[in-house]
Order: sequence, then structure tokens, then C-alpha cells
Amino acid sequence: MQGKVCVVTGANSGIGKATAQGLAAAGATVLMVCRDRARGAAAEQDIQAATGNAAVELWQADLASLADIRRLAGELLVAHPVIHVLINNAGVMVEKRQMSADGFELQFAVNHLAPFLLTRLLEPALAAGAPARVVNVSSRVHSMGHIDFDDLQSTRKYKMFAAYGRSKLACVMATYDLAERWQALGITVNCLHPGVIDTNLGGMPGFIKKLLPKADKGARTSLYLATAPEVADVTGQYFSGCKPAKSSAESHDRAVRARLWQETERMVGLVA
Repeated sequence: MQGKVCVVTGANSGIGKATAQGLAAAGATVLMVCRDRARGAAAEQDIQAATGNAAVELWQADLASLADIRRLAGELLVAHPVIHVLINNAGVMVEKRQMSADGFELQFAVNHLAPFLLTRLLEPALAAGAPARVVNVSSRVHSMGHIDFDDLQSTRKYKMFAAYGRSKLACVMATYDLAERWQALGITVNCLHPGVIDTNLGGMPGFIKKLLPKADKGARTSLYLATAPEVADVTGQYFSGCKPAKSSAESHDRAVRARLWQETERMVGLVA
């Protein structure tokens, strides 16, 4: 990965930090996107010390804010006009319904709208870095989700796992659509289930988390899709355990995907 520029969101802890450290250990320039500057700076120092790679940079942004995503993307494009890997790792799970800065249900905003907008805005740098790779961290919980266009924001009845599943299903659908649209650009787009891992993500009782595998195992599939030569030309796939897996039947519904694409573009302000 020498000479490669890699962006990792949610890189201050858990799977994101393990992913960033793995890329840094392989010699990449790693751009860590973190919401909390202090925690991000501590993680940056940890990774530099652990890998001996000084080319690890902290970039602060709140991915629950579309304006902040636009600011981040603009600054990244100026500082790094060529990007080879984008790993959309950041995610949230919240028990009670919360709203983003733009008035969207928080899980839908951070888990779907944020990676969608950031990826689209970084298209020039990814195209310049072709062959480039986009890796979206989804979840097998996407199979519990359903795209209800009458209630995308879960206003009528909020249940954490249903809303989380919807956001991750939307992420899978966007992966498939973007892979088709960007194939001619030399940019692959894949998504994955990282496994049930002990992370800072909410929704899991503490006594269960202690029994789960640690973040470095959860980062394996992300790192595989970002670096492995054998998947350099693979695009539009869902992976689990570093192997292709089947996503839900709804994720392959082209009519739903097409409508969701249009709705997502409207919500993030890419179209009027």
C-alpha cells in the first residue's frame, strides 16, 4: 500500500481504528475522519506509534451534518486530489429516536446519507486514483430492514434494530447502484458485514460485548476489500468473512433501489 492514500471514517476507535492501523502498517497514507478531535488525536498518535508510519492524518468532521460533510470533502479534495481507497466505516446505533443536524433520523443520516454524500463528493479524487476502491461497512442486520418510502425517517414507530437495519439496507443498495454507475471510472464499490464485534456501537449489553471478538477481527474484511489483489476488479458485491455472501432479497429490488437513489440524492442536496 506504499504510495496509496486511504480515507477511513469513524477511525478513532473500534473497527475503524483497527482498519486505519492495518492500512498504516501496510505503508499507506491514512486520513482518519473522526467526530471528536481529542479522541481522534489520541488514536492518531497510537497508530503512528504502533506502526512507525508518520503519514497518518486526523480530519475532524461530524458525519451527522451534511454541511460538515461538504466542508470535509472540499478540504480533502484540495489537500489530497488523488485518493485510492475510501472506507465508509462510521456508524451509529441509538436506542431512542434522535435527529441529525439536518432533521433526519440519526441512524439513517450517519449510516446511509453520510457515506452516500461523502463518496459522491470525493468522486474526482477517486477517479484520479483509479484503480480505486470504495468499501462500505454495512451489517447482516440489513436483512431486518425494509425501505418504507412513507416513513423513511421512522417517525410513526421507532424501533432501534428496524431503523438500523433500514439504514444498513440502504447502504447495501447504494453500493450496488454506485458500483454500476462507476465501473467505467475504474472505481470498485463493495460492502460488507464485519461480524458481531465488541465495539463502541450502542445497542449491545456490556456482558455480551465482553464475549465478542475484538475490533481487529472486525476489520479483516474491510482491509481485505481495500488491499487484496484478488478483489481488485470485484465490484458491486456484499462480503462477510472475506468471502462473497448473499444480501437480502430486497437489496436486489431494482425498482426500490432506483427510487431510493432519487430520494437520497434529494435528501443530501445533490438534486433539487
